[in-house]
Amino acid sequence: MFKQIQRLQRLTAILFLGFASGLPLALTGQAMQAWLTTDGVAIATIGFLALVGMPYTFKFLWAPLMDRFEPSWLGRRRGWLVLTQLFLAVSIYYLSTISYTTSPATFAVIALLVTFLSASQDIVIDAYRTDVLEADERGIGASMSVLGYRMGMILSGGIALIWADQWQSWSRVYQMMSGVMLFSAIFSLVFLPTVKSEIKPLNSDPKKELLGFLALLLGVLAGVYVTRFAFMAAGIDFAEASKWVQLAYVLVSLSVALPMGVKAAQYVGFATLTQSLSSYFNQKSAWAFLILIILYKLGDAFAGSLFTPFLLKGMLFTQIEVGIVNKIIGIWLTIIGAFLAGLLMMRFTLFQALMSFGVLQLLSNFGFYALAILGKGAWGSFTLMPFDLGFVAVTVPTQIDSLLMSAIALENITSGMGTAAFVALLMSLCSNQFSATHYALLSALAAVGRIYVSPVAGVLSESLGWPNFFLFSVVTAVPGVVMLWWMRESVYRISQKHIEQKSS
Repeated sequence: MFKQIQRLQRLTAILFLGFASGLPLALTGQAMQAWLTTDGVAIATIGFLALVGMPYTFKFLWAPLMDRFEPSWLGRRRGWLVLTQLFLAVSIYYLSTISYTTSPATFAVIALLVTFLSASQDIVIDAYRTDVLEADERGIGASMSVLGYRMGMILSGGIALIWADQWQSWSRVYQMMSGVMLFSAIFSLVFLPTVKSEIKPLNSDPKKELLGFLALLLGVLAGVYVTRFAFMAAGIDFAEASKWVQLAYVLVSLSVALPMGVKAAQYVGFATLTQSLSSYFNQKSAWAFLILIILYKLGDAFAGSLFTPFLLKGMLFTQIEVGIVNKIIGIWLTIIGAFLAGLLMMRFTLFQALMSFGVLQLLSNFGFYALAILGKGAWGSFTLMPFDLGFVAVTVPTQIDSLLMSAIALENITSGMGTAAFVALLMSLCSNQFSATHYALLSALAAVGRIYVSPVAGVLSESLGWPNFFLFSVVTAVPGVVMLWWMRESVYRISQKHIEQKSS
């Protein structure tokens, strides 16, 4: 009975931390864009300000510091978590007091600070979730994390817009969000379960660690400039370059800059980074797992990258129909999929969950293909009556296309299931001593598809047409499933390894 209470406490904590992780995302994304739009800021400027989200992409660069240094009064995970959440509450509140129209530079800097702190919070939450959950809890724990994350996004990206309309004040909305983050810090301080037998940080020279981190940053910057110089020496004009050339520049820059940064850090003596990388790559099939991480959600990323333009311009659905089905109902269906995955993963092995959910993800893309082939109204429609859920309301009856609803339902449920299994895989690949660095590195690789397929998808959809584009998205999902089957013994081995580590 006592063990069941402890398990419930851990899963409740993971649910709440998922919520805390999802909350700040929209505050520098959709909510901030809506705020700037109502303030009359130019669309081009709003687009440029999206660059404040870059810390989410590069969080693995400072994750080793959060593995190495330990706030002595609360422990390594809880200490960093409380600190980042307190600073998040303060920075969000400070952002609420600034107007972009009067202080654009200050607004941009504080928004960048919010994303940096949010990415730092994600580092600690991912590491804490990896450390605190028992091996047999990782499936349901991953689904609880996804559930909480989506709920946080609904609050900051959905309810926030309604509050702003009702209160006629975005400043007040951000102050409310600041209060929620303050409550999160109090929850983490008082109610968060401690990590059982927490492994101590690496015993290394702290000055060398900091100098190594600085060397890492300088090495990355040097790699970017070397790549740019090489492209310019080849006669490439970036102002006139095609999207393919720009995409190639980004990929080449990353492939040059990151190794240069790591080499510079190793030379100076960034022990936590070098030993955490060694810890991961000393695992059997380490490189194969990196490839699997990139491929597993690739088809999902392709299909979803241009889904909204496909519905609005390709299928001529109205904005309200797309908003209700894709943004509101779709989010809840993703939550249902994640929760269903958690229940199934209590009975499935990790490989069984990844394989079955991966195949379902692949098949779900045929729903989009059917929509592109059959067209709007092929299966008729149904009337959605007015409703008021508190966080969103529909005041007039709305016609919902049945095929659209079916395609989105299939995609969101299977995507939620695949994400839950995928998070469980990432946790299984992390060592407890370096879990912050390992998870930040693996999650950054997992984002490669989501970030870099959009330029490719845009060109392919124009050249192939929508039906063939969605068939192509099915094809891009196949290598991930094949790779997973080929690595089935390796997946079984890492899941068994963590079960043995937890029981010992």
